[in-house]
Amino acid sequence: MAVATFAGGCFWCLDAVFSQLAGVHHVTSGYCGGYNANPTYEEVCSGATGHAEAVRIDFNSEQISYRKLLEVFFAIHDPTTLNRQGADVGTQYRSAIFVHTPEQRREALEMIEGLSSVFAPPAVIVTEVTDAPEFFPAESYHQSYFAANPGQGYCTVIISPKVTAFRRKFAGLLKETE
Repeated sequence: MAVATFAGGCFWCLDAVFSQLAGVHHVTSGYCGGYNANPTYEEVCSGATGHAEAVRIDFNSEQISYRKLLEVFFAIHDPTTLNRQGADVGTQYRSAIFVHTPEQRREALEMIEGLSSVFAPPAVIVTEVTDAPEFFPAESYHQSYFAANPGQGYCTVIISPKVTAFRRKFAGLLKETE
């Protein structure tokens, strides 16, 4: 089992997407890249801890490649907005790839280099690529939030359209439904 860790706005959105991919065994919402151990949601939301809302993805690299995960990651958020995704503003919503291996670093940097030509200047890819620091799982009510709360306001207005667009674009990568 391999591990990938991404931050790109609200972790509810990331979890809702990555959990639907074939080869992804588990997605954990949590906090990464900050200054103190065991942060709470309220502390991270304050922006004072330096953590980003992130997801840790446990995946089978024989079923889905890290490169495919990167493609999905860059398709579901805006990597050109610093410390912001839509109405979510602050360093806790930054775009970041926390790499676990030198190969992941290489692939992430190659992907960013390739994407840089897609965005017209002055837009620049602001996604940070850093070694994976300690990951702190978020509180239990954040896990699989969209699946558990599809009718909640944020889920219907923000996450559901994102998931619909993702499912359309990446239909061939989805888990089989029963």
